Amino acid sequence: MMYGLTPFTRNAFSIFNALDELDRDFSSGSMAINTCRTDVRDMGDKYIMESELPGFEKEDIKLDIKGDYITISAEHKSEKNEENNIENGKYIRRERSYGSFKRSFGISDVNAEEISAEYKNGILTIKLPKKKPQEPVSKSLEIK
Repeated sequence: MMYGLTPFTRNAFSIFNALDELDRDFSSGSMAINTCRTDVRDMGDKYIMESELPGFEKEDIKLDIKGDYITISAEHKSEKNEENNIENGKYIRRERSYGSFKRSFGISDVNAEEISAEYKNGILTIKLPKKKPQEPVSKSLEIK
């Protein structure tokens, strides 16, 4: 078999379509503050996705697989009952960002049963093993 310089097609693994969209948002200056920056590496037998989620706890992050898509969502939940008392001090100014985001990536050529994820130091790492290539089926036909 002969392969071109690019080991995928745009339709074969649509994570790259999402990355193109992210690149357009970034270059146009309209990128949302709560966008999850994600890198995708092709490691031959698997893809590695690394998403920056600083400030989130592991419990704030949710991964869902539905059909040929994996969705990363995260939400900051703020405490409403924070009181100004002697122990906590009185806030003069408080700067925190709260919010949520959701991103989906196509995983049509990934073995969804073997996907694994780890969250450490603000980085969500998802290992996406590729489906094993299937040999083309060949058979002989009887001529009648």
